[in-house]
Amino acid sequence: MSTPTTDPTFYRSAAEAAAAPPEQLAYVAAFDRSGQRDDAMVVVDVAPGSSSYGRVVGWTPVPGGGELHHFGWNACSSALAHEGHGTDGLARRYLLVPGLRSSDVHVLDTEPDPRAPRLVRTVGAKELSERAGYSRPHTLHCGPDGVFMTCLGGAEGDDDGPGGIALLDHDTFEVLRAWETDRGPQHFHYDAWWHLNRNVLISSEWGSPSMIEDGLQPELLLSNAYGHAIHFWDLAEGRHLQRVDLGARQQMALEVRPSHDPEATWGFVGVVISTEDLSGSVWRWYLDEAAGEWKAEKVITIPAEPAATEQLPPALQPFGAVPPIVTDIDLSVDDRFLYVSCWGTGELKQFDVSDPARPRETGSVRLGGIVERTPHPARPELPLAGGPQMVEVSRDGRRVYFTNSLYGALDDQFYPDGVGAWMAKLDAGPAGGLSVDTAFFPHGDEFRGLRVHQVRLQGGDASSDSYCHRS
Repeated sequence: MSTPTTDPTFYRSAAEAAAAPPEQLAYVAAFDRSGQRDDAMVVVDVAPGSSSYGRVVGWTPVPGGGELHHFGWNACSSALAHEGHGTDGLARRYLLVPGLRSSDVHVLDTEPDPRAPRLVRTVGAKELSERAGYSRPHTLHCGPDGVFMTCLGGAEGDDDGPGGIALLDHDTFEVLRAWETDRGPQHFHYDAWWHLNRNVLISSEWGSPSMIEDGLQPELLLSNAYGHAIHFWDLAEGRHLQRVDLGARQQMALEVRPSHDPEATWGFVGVVISTEDLSGSVWRWYLDEAAGEWKAEKVITIPAEPAATEQLPPALQPFGAVPPIVTDIDLSVDDRFLYVSCWGTGELKQFDVSDPARPRETGSVRLGGIVERTPHPARPELPLAGGPQMVEVSRDGRRVYFTNSLYGALDDQFYPDGVGAWMAKLDAGPAGGLSVDTAFFPHGDEFRGLRVHQVRLQGGDASSDSYCHRS
């Protein structure tokens, strides 16, 4: 009888993940805004002391990428929920990389050389449409039953929805089906994650493809037409349980970040902008045990900053202010710190969320920004466009990485003179506080004219894994 094998990067608890060896490489999705050149998966050396630290060390072209956006692993620690039942040999090996515009899903093999991922398969838009009834794949999370892939659009020919979740096979990457069995009222889609041992999935809302294809539409935004609710589902059955409306003015409820404690019943969701005052915000969801229902409350508000009209892009000039534009949040594996990307003002904020109902700001760094254009300390003479956007945190919580591009059409809308391409790393103190790593600044020509979006860390990171046991 063969001995069952378990991938050493599958961690039973958050504490085990934090104690594991640190990441040596970062994988970064890069895309050509013009669509004339190949998109790429870029590999960056993040091993301190390496002669190539902070440099691009691998480049895998992805022909017909279709604006590579969010991506994820074929398998992760959540596989341990079914340890010994079909997980023998399952490994965190393949990166599944959707093209947001093409609706294709590109499969990259990181073995045998993790610095040289190989494109081994493309799951076509037709398969996604015919088997799951969806298009415009956006975010992936590997779960115990397969890979959950949120999609913004409906089937081909009905791109405007409703969006939903497609389930893919861990091993073959085939599209199995739509995950939902009773979708309830959710129409728009964006992100999804879960409280694994509580059998609850949480999902969020952005907008249908036509609402974002060419950037945000002011008339839709000001009429509060974008998504503003989160949804709770039975994870095992794919059945909608409850919709929690954050309020119509809370436009675009995006990233959901549940506690890494598999028994927890709380987490955070970021809201891009309020049409009341241009602020951004973070909301905490929680289970009201006495009432037997899920609730949400705003726990962080980040105000807009006044700005002269001539400093603003046309889309913002009528308002005389630059909104923070909260585009991403990330929760450290130990559930201690929450990071909030303010892409408009060029700020990355750190909050101590030891008490998740009462976050306390403990750190802030500014790079880029619509008005400030704050340079990186490594190149003080170089004003930066874009700002902290997709943020990723190492398993031990000591390193924070981020890139500067949001989405091609939105880049152009808010940074019409060009967004460029750059990536930064921050060092986080154990008790809070952030500082920029001056030795780490891949930018410009290193990315060969492509824009950079999401980051994944070798061996897993704060937004990759679900754990099956308490620390």
